[in-house]
Amino acid sequence: MPTWKGQTRGGTFGYFFFILLIKYLGIPVAYCFLRLVVLYFIPFAPKATRSTWLYARHILKRSRRRSVALLLLNYYRLGQVLIDKVAITGGQAARYKFEFEAYPEFLQLLNAGQGAILIGAHVGNWEVGAPFFDEYGKKIHIVMYDAEHRRIKEMLAKNGQGGAYHVIPINDDGLTHVFRIAEALERKEYVCFQGDRYLPGERTLRTPFLGQEALFPAGPFLVATRMKVPVVFYFAMREPGRTYRFHFIVAKPVRRTPGEKVEATLLKQYTTVLEGILRRYPEQWFNYYPFWEPASALPTDNVKTERRK
Repeated sequence: MPTWKGQTRGGTFGYFFFILLIKYLGIPVAYCFLRLVVLYFIPFAPKATRSTWLYARHILKRSRRRSVALLLLNYYRLGQVLIDKVAITGGQAARYKFEFEAYPEFLQLLNAGQGAILIGAHVGNWEVGAPFFDEYGKKIHIVMYDAEHRRIKEMLAKNGQGGAYHVIPINDDGLTHVFRIAEALERKEYVCFQGDRYLPGERTLRTPFLGQEALFPAGPFLVATRMKVPVVFYFAMREPGRTYRFHFIVAKPVRRTPGEKVEATLLKQYTTVLEGILRRYPEQWFNYYPFWEPASALPTDNVKTERRK
């Protein structure tokens, strides 16, 4: 079965190109150039195009005309968030507007002095939030796959770009990142996971999502339920007018119940919140692989959550 390979759309060439474009021609010109990029991606990224088309037609139940519109808008949004990420981390944050939902509750949790786990997804532009958390941003550690961040991080660093957060890479040894996560939480800092992608061989949890069965990585939810710290679902979504809206949803405490593991209970909370985000911003789903395709060939805990009514 086709699965995610551990790398995200928008590689080092894309970052380097937009760094130069923004530096010498400005953000508006970079946005204009996206129209050509969108037209390029539709025929020359067939797997991504097919995945987004299936998402629009069979998951969102859009008509053919509306599915074409969502496909075009999805690629355009992907380019926008890449440009915004480069611009914001490059010192042009003043050209953007930022709005927050449930921010006081989020700050109260961060100030509680017990650390926290943030779980996001590959929707919107989650990386742009860290620089705007002031001193909190310096305590954020983002867990991501080594292949997903190494070369891009080097490219940004060479061109004077950077983020206020730290990265905990997931390497092949399978243990180093676990110790670093535990150490960060012991220092009462904050660890951020993306809860919607896994690699072949990882433990997974199966649950209904947007009306179809899907697999999610077990790791973030296992860690979140074992570490005994607050859990927040966090999303940074792009809105018109160079605006980002940050959503913070504090997870409810979970307890073991007969027939369901605590990590599966937490996953149900996460998918419910993520479904709400995608209903509001359907074009900002950036998982370009067959997310809902059956994955019987991969190892799974076969944790079946109850179908929501």
